[in-house]
Amino acid sequence: MNASSDVAAVEMPAHDQYGLGLLILCHIVTSCISLIFVVEYFRGLLPLAANSRDLIFAAVAGVIPCVLCSIVFTIRRFSFGYILGFYFYTLILGYLWLVPFSTFPYNHRAAAISAASSGIAFLIPALFVNAPLPRRAVLTARRLDALLAAILVLSMGVLAIGATFRFQFVSLADMYKFRDEIELPRWLQYGIGLISGALLPFAYTCFVQLRRYLLAALCLLLLVLFYPISLTKVALLAPGWLLFLTLLSFYLEARIAVVLTLLLPILAGVLIVLLYRCGLVSEKSFIYFGTVNFRMIAMPSSALDFYNDFFATHPLTHFCHITTLKLVMSCPYKDQLSVYMADNYHVGYFNASLFATEGIASVGLAFAPLSALACGLIIGLGNRASAGLPPRFVLLSSGLLVQMFMNVPLTVALITNGAAVLFLLWYIAPRDLLGDAKRASP
Repeated sequence: MNASSDVAAVEMPAHDQYGLGLLILCHIVTSCISLIFVVEYFRGLLPLAANSRDLIFAAVAGVIPCVLCSIVFTIRRFSFGYILGFYFYTLILGYLWLVPFSTFPYNHRAAAISAASSGIAFLIPALFVNAPLPRRAVLTARRLDALLAAILVLSMGVLAIGATFRFQFVSLADMYKFRDEIELPRWLQYGIGLISGALLPFAYTCFVQLRRYLLAALCLLLLVLFYPISLTKVALLAPGWLLFLTLLSFYLEARIAVVLTLLLPILAGVLIVLLYRCGLVSEKSFIYFGTVNFRMIAMPSSALDFYNDFFATHPLTHFCHITTLKLVMSCPYKDQLSVYMADNYHVGYFNASLFATEGIASVGLAFAPLSALACGLIIGLGNRASAGLPPRFVLLSSGLLVQMFMNVPLTVALITNGAAVLFLLWYIAPRDLLGDAKRASP
């Protein structure tokens, strides 16, 4: 660990660091207000008690440690671990707010302490392990062009094959109903996950850096065409999300951009609810709040609540939920954990982040922080592989992956969604071609 080897970032004057701290505080307040509305409008879907003054005061007391810990995001430089760390920070913040409202009978205090400790344990290596790896393989300009062309051709081929199994445009409201009917071969699911999570975002970012904007637009088109095949929010929202990240990265310092990627969408949902309560917008506007504030932000936090309750009365997995390990060790769970969540709680099939799967489910509350520490060390490898790349490049190329990390185990994100491949691509990416300091620095 070496502060001088941090991923390149623009040094912030002291007054700008105060501004970043204030922005993070605004994010915390906005997130808590959003969760108040989530409890009010969606507690019929989640095991939550109604809002009350006592519970809200308990929730405020529970998130105070998060407020104090947020200072680390004002003093650390930008890195991949910074992006993912801030997203996981928001996830843990959400759980600490929601746990006083939980109607599940497990030990809430022990679970809250474990969650907070796990978040801190993850952040230590994710933010501080960033010394560059020795680079023994670097792409030339010709090989980079060949790689980008291969990614486009592979993406088109997988799209064509996937379309033979299913290609149907449905609305967001009907997405979950039709998605349960999808039956794609396992190899095709892996291919779609790898291309959508790592390859196309990497190619898009390269084309943006190289100013090949038509090819960058083609990457966005290919990404959205995976939606009729997979029926996932990530595929549908990918072009808009990457354009949003691109706009922020062109005009703002990287860490400010990271905070705004969460603050602005959450704030928009809060404003929609306030306008609805004033009678200024229709009930249809709740599609946004339900999609973003509830499903994309609050649900990953609430997943910790479900996993804590389930594994308080069921045997731990000891990592046997990982498919390859299940082949060589006995496991009390034949199906994926999402199946058991659906069968026991009737809220649909949902996976959860590393804090729930590699933590709560695998080793229990007491050892969950150690598991989070190990996961943070793996993310530190991503920091080291991306060292020397412009902040914008890291932010855009990992823009879809961080969304997936919020909802799937670390092992799934690394293998199925392509995080390990992205780490390799970062490692071999030519800094001299993609790291134009004048254009790439925020």
